Amino acid sequence: MTLPQFPTTVIGSWPRSKEVQKAMREKRAGRISKEEFNSIADQAVLQCLKWQEEAGMDIVSDGEQRRDNYISFVADHLENVRMLSVSELLEYVEDKSSFEEILGTLDVPAYSMSNPAAIGKISRREPLALNDFLFLKKHTNKPVKVTLPGPYLLTRSMWVEGLSINAYPTKEDLSADIIRVLREELEDLIAAGAEFVQFDEPVLTEVVFTQKNANRTFMCGALTAKADAHEELAFALELINQVTEGMRGRGTRIGVHICRGNWSTQDEILLRGPYFPLVPYLKDANVDQLALEFATPRAGEIEAISDIGGKEIGFGAVNPRTETLESVDEIIARVEELRKFVPDEKIFLNPDCGFGTFAQRPMNSDQLAFEKLQTLAQAAKQLRAN
Repeated sequence: MTLPQFPTTVIGSWPRSKEVQKAMREKRAGRISKEEFNSIADQAVLQCLKWQEEAGMDIVSDGEQRRDNYISFVADHLENVRMLSVSELLEYVEDKSSFEEILGTLDVPAYSMSNPAAIGKISRREPLALNDFLFLKKHTNKPVKVTLPGPYLLTRSMWVEGLSINAYPTKEDLSADIIRVLREELEDLIAAGAEFVQFDEPVLTEVVFTQKNANRTFMCGALTAKADAHEELAFALELINQVTEGMRGRGTRIGVHICRGNWSTQDEILLRGPYFPLVPYLKDANVDQLALEFATPRAGEIEAISDIGGKEIGFGAVNPRTETLESVDEIIARVEELRKFVPDEKIFLNPDCGFGTFAQRPMNSDQLAFEKLQTLAQAAKQLRAN
């Protein structure tokens, strides 16, 4: 994959239209077929691609237009996985009072978020993202990024004690099958020529920036985690390295994306903290790139990634949660800070996170998302010229 210096890309998701959101509801209720849904989603993907190409993105995605959110969509592709609203999870949570308190602090209706739960032994009924990649690739000559939920995210989210325990006594037991599923998917994507596969692991920040059962993010509010952050991070590192073992160097760039929550524009309820406690683990991750948010002050100092093991950095240079349009000069100034620690050939430019991580909760409009990407591309162009 030949790319220009300072390549630009989205993180993955794009706002869904009202037509797509309606089609999602209709499909889930059984009122339209999968084929009818895909006919609507196909057009949304092509429009999303048009936005990205016109903005000047070097690497494009399908905008996750077929997904309810960045994780729950796996329920449609895996055997023995049930999709529940976050409020429905309350029935299966051991510490109900703590979970209700968490739901009360969220700037989001609990019924509007969905979570996949393992209710038996999981396996792929069909590919998770391969067919989406193949559709998009037919319509563009640009490199394509495919996004997948990471193994730690899936393990933490899908192991729900009241539903999963008969098939998987512990979340560690479930992780073995999640690794197998993700390796099968990654093998298929590499064989199909996918240029970039990104695993999303936002909950890594939750491990280090919150106390157990205190101010937990919705992403793991109902779910179990050991109190020891070191133990959880070591477990997460082991999972991603098992998924990627033997996969690198085969023509597909492999990355991990980390953020601090992307369901609200209210910064005060989202996680905050620098990358310092994560770096020792990220250095040892068997991936090519780390896509990290830095446009928000909540991400802390760029200096935190001064020694990241020679990996590429997908540098978050625009904030998908704000209505303020960053200037080209602001983006360049931030990249200049990064260049003190990371060589130019290792720097990619992207938004902090997706523009539509949750179908029902887009962080911005199509137009402003387009303008932010356009400014990102203009900044990259100027950086290349200097």
